[in-house]
Amino acid sequence: MTGIGMIGYGYWGPQIARNFAELDSARLVAVCDCDEERLALARTRYPGVRCVTDVAELIGDANIDAVVIATPASSHFKLARACITAGKHVLVEKPLATSSEQARALVRAASVNRRILLVDHTYLYSNAVQAIAATLAHNELGEIYYYDSVRINLGRFRSDVDVLWDLASHDLAILDYLFDDAPTSLQAAGFLHAPQEPCSLAYLTLRWGRRRIAQIHVSWLAPGKIRRTLIGGNRGMIVYDDLDPDTKLRIYDHSIAGVDPPGVGLDGSLQWRIGYRTGEMRAPLLAISEPLRGLAEHFIACIVDGHQPRSDGESGVRVVSWLEAAHRSLELGGVPVDLDDGQENPG
Repeated sequence: MTGIGMIGYGYWGPQIARNFAELDSARLVAVCDCDEERLALARTRYPGVRCVTDVAELIGDANIDAVVIATPASSHFKLARACITAGKHVLVEKPLATSSEQARALVRAASVNRRILLVDHTYLYSNAVQAIAATLAHNELGEIYYYDSVRINLGRFRSDVDVLWDLASHDLAILDYLFDDAPTSLQAAGFLHAPQEPCSLAYLTLRWGRRRIAQIHVSWLAPGKIRRTLIGGNRGMIVYDDLDPDTKLRIYDHSIAGVDPPGVGLDGSLQWRIGYRTGEMRAPLLAISEPLRGLAEHFIACIVDGHQPRSDGESGVRVVSWLEAAHRSLELGGVPVDLDDGQENPG
């Protein structure tokens, strides 16, 4: 049984802790937080779990094989490096670090110490995203033309990261997982509602040359919560609504059938004639399971079997590097930023 230590019991920590505590293959050994009120909640929920305020005490516990870090992003690098150096496997809440340089250093440390490093890109462990990946792998949509996502809500405003690092990181992780090829350029436009405060609304565009485009809209300023993604190809289309309790995924056998040579209109202009093909829609039956449970099970399996995690450190590096590029674009007034042209990623 794998012993788990938890650093951070704030907003997201209790959800992760609960999933590990309910696994037969893991045991929640200790929880660390600097806030005594948060630790009091942990003691009430897990009477047999040791609760401490000293990180070094948790890291030095020989009964802990792996540490979950759910703290502000600025602390991820220091804490993860200390845990890896101490011989612990590590699961880090996204983002992996606040710079790609720090993220790469963590990947190197995990490799040298032969430890598992997993980033909590939760959506990669959802049955809906797994079904999308299978659909694309079977080429049901053909060549993918676009990925269009809206991920908005009112708050929760965070002090450690802005809306891109908070919400767009989800879509960047999904894109990294779904596609084997990396984007070639990135462009961001955003809105700062107050000076010295983080960006609260942004539009992010990624391009794969002339082959594919992704548009991501994220916001903390929307009146309601929306989590909807459209993916379209030359043979079919997908609508993924994560908030739909009944039908999260719809796969449409719709496409453009072809474009005939243009004719000439009465005014002398070219008139394009486009044919459309409308087929059936199917809604796959998705098993009901919590993505965090799948993530916890996957982390333990990787530790036991030595497998490479689905959301490993390398994928965490790519997501952080794209977020850095987004901020460069914002600082430059929304101009496109070239990425590593044509660089392949393991996907």
